[in-house]
Amino acid sequence: MPTQQHMAQDYYQLLGVARDADATAIKKAFRQRARELHPDVNDAPDAEDQFRKVTEAYEVLSDDERRSIYDRYGEDGLKQQHWQPQYASFGNIGDIFSAFFGDDLFGSAMRGRTSGRPGAANGESIAIGVELSFAEAALGAERELSYDVRTACTTCSGRGAATDADVTSCDSCGGAGVVRSVARSLFGQVIQESVCPRCNGRGETIVTPCSDCGGTGDQVTSRTISVQVPGGISDGNRIRLAGRGHAGMGGGEAGHLYLEVSVQPDDRFLRDGDDLITVVDLAFTEAALGCVKSIETVDGTPEQVTFPAGVQPGEVLRMRGRGVVRMRGTGRGDQRVVVNLVVPKKLSSEQRAALESYQQVEASPDSGAGEGIIDKLRRMIRS
Repeated sequence: MPTQQHMAQDYYQLLGVARDADATAIKKAFRQRARELHPDVNDAPDAEDQFRKVTEAYEVLSDDERRSIYDRYGEDGLKQQHWQPQYASFGNIGDIFSAFFGDDLFGSAMRGRTSGRPGAANGESIAIGVELSFAEAALGAERELSYDVRTACTTCSGRGAATDADVTSCDSCGGAGVVRSVARSLFGQVIQESVCPRCNGRGETIVTPCSDCGGTGDQVTSRTISVQVPGGISDGNRIRLAGRGHAGMGGGEAGHLYLEVSVQPDDRFLRDGDDLITVVDLAFTEAALGCVKSIETVDGTPEQVTFPAGVQPGEVLRMRGRGVVRMRGTGRGDQRVVVNLVVPKKLSSEQRAALESYQQVEASPDSGAGEGIIDKLRRMIRS
């Protein structure tokens, strides 16, 4: 007899219920898991496959006899009884749920269907790429975008027929847009619903099609829109513009327009959240004596920054409010300026003489060089 841990899958774990859960708890858990895994609300690649797995679990655990066999012998026991999951025979996820409960789990959220007139279907979404400069992504920008979109035919107002008189109710489905069939299964009689093959779910047939759209009810037009891209957006982000996609069919809602954002890099800046990081090169004398440098900003306006005498390599100075616009919150991040000490590879004779003179002064007992590195290490070890 196989134990539970040797089974290929744990039906109780798939539904998230205890092994002593009653029928009500099992049904409630399945409805919740089904809503979570429906492809219209879950875009994970394996969402539908996971849905079918929890459906199989519900088929077993909702039936007292099958559940008893499963509890005692696991999946092997069910196979010995020649049991096969019934979900494979259904056309779609909605059919599965209707078979179990006699209602529509997802209502108007069913893929491609709406709660409006028969045959109504939501329009498809559109994705277009938007390339931004580094500064545009950091600060925000307004872009004018053009794209092709299917809209309702202006000649027939989306009906697809030459005149209203050329539209008749479908004889096959009686205007419902769907046809039903009755099949027997382990659950008893199962009513399955499918799109009417004659009218393709519209619930009506066209006698004389519109001469401009050929009966499709839509046409392709070029659309130009102005989009305000928010500051602080990152490479790979998506912007959704609701209702800007292809028109729906039969009164269905229009799809969405998705802007796929790509950001060009800028060698002058690194981004760290809402902060920007830049590097400034200082000569030895500038670091030792202090200096004022003009630092480039993402705004395009340089800012004068004072570096104090004795500033060290790797030290960071902040330029407040010169970073990236915060998408969540107000204001902007900072620009962090990192000091880099530049050592010249070649020296003129005058430079070498000057440095040699400085070296002699630096090495003298009275130079005031302070604690050496070895002394610092000794002190650290003693402490």
